[in-house]
Amino acid sequence: MIYKSISLDGVLAGGYTISAKINDFLKVSYCHVHPDYMPSIGSAFKKGSLITKVGPKNVYGIHNNPYKDSNGNPTNGAMTGCHLHLTLKENDKAVDPLKYLKK
Repeated sequence: MIYKSISLDGVLAGGYTISAKINDFLKVSYCHVHPDYMPSIGSAFKKGSLITKVGPKNVYGIHNNPYKDSNGNPTNGAMTGCHLHLTLKENDKAVDPLKYLKK
């Protein structure tokens, strides 16, 4: 799979977020990812390839990060633990990713 464009959307409620345009109507977003594992624009991936890694719960050095854990430490978006949030959009409407992913 070759992504037409890849962007780092910044730190949003989804923490570090990668958005990738697959074609003119399909876009995927990976949220709460690790900032040290960001693919470059035009990256090609074979089946089973590592695209990114789940990010750490706590991230530091982000100016005005509003997200904090119960101890006041800055977090990777609105989260209580490490996880990956996957969103697949078809013509800008969220769809079930299983429609495109093989089981």
